[in-house]
Amino acid sequence: MPQMMPMEWTLLYITFLTTFLMFNIMNYFIQSSNKQTKVKKSININKMNWKW
Repeated sequence: MPQMMPMEWTLLYITFLTTFLMFNIMNYFIQSSNKQTKVKKSININKMNWKW
């Protein structure tokens, strides 16, 4: 069984690495970002002047 040359091993490594990275990058950016709009809720403060 013939061995692969070292250059072929590096090319194989680079190929798998690039496919792995591209797959992860694609999955990261394809996800739909559900950005919730921030609604400012005003706090209702009932100021009462108690006259004793």
